[in-house]
Amino acid sequence: MIFDTHAHYDDEAFDEDRDQLLSGFPANGIQAVVNVSASVQTVKSTLELTRRYPFVYGAMGVHPNETGELNDQLMDWLKEMAGQPKVVAVGEIGLDYYWDEPEREIQKHWFVRQLDLAREVGLPVVIHSRDAAKDTLDIMKDQKAGDMGGVIHCFSYGVELAREYLAMGFYIGVGGVLTFKNARKLKEVVEYMPMERLVLETDCPYLAPVPFRGKRNSSLNLPYVVQAVSQIKGIPEDEVIRITNENARRLYRLPQTR
Repeated sequence: MIFDTHAHYDDEAFDEDRDQLLSGFPANGIQAVVNVSASVQTVKSTLELTRRYPFVYGAMGVHPNETGELNDQLMDWLKEMAGQPKVVAVGEIGLDYYWDEPEREIQKHWFVRQLDLAREVGLPVVIHSRDAAKDTLDIMKDQKAGDMGGVIHCFSYGVELAREYLAMGFYIGVGGVLTFKNARKLKEVVEYMPMERLVLETDCPYLAPVPFRGKRNSSLNLPYVVQAVSQIKGIPEDEVIRITNENARRLYRLPQTR
């Protein structure tokens, strides 16, 4: 069964049918989902989802574009939340120069602080990096992020950078973008990297695969990503599902299923 390593089911895009959608996952081949927070408010809503659905886990962290709201008191609170049951990672954290707000030094400061938090609580990290390749890698090397391990979510760089992160022991998150015609770089990365380091993700409600590009995404669309990985790697789809499930459980330090 499929393991979705990165989703946002607390997003308002799911307000009308959230329970109906999620309740149907086990019957539709979705075994587990990690709901990833991006702000102080979504830390709270992510925790609610982990309590409501037995197959939903949580990641606690503040997205780089939301770090302007952080302070020392909130970091203490975030540390407490990271210790809650079913929390499996600190994230999503990192740098985002596409939107470029708040200013880069603020993003960097809280990225380092949240890496420190992950080290303190003993959890892997979920890394968001957009248009910030060098600074993200430099900080992660300087902070020895490989000690915590984790995943580079929605990987958007080339083989050269993938090689760096794989050498640090990180997993690479692959989703609907792999099905896009213009995703040449990502297809090259998937072809290059070992299957043992690839995990599936949606980033839903965003980044729906072809043929649903531009529409609301959900874990139910992951078979299209599985098909794309299968074609690139030349292995059966059920093998892609099995291996990526095992990878996700190693990434988030969850028991393997039989």
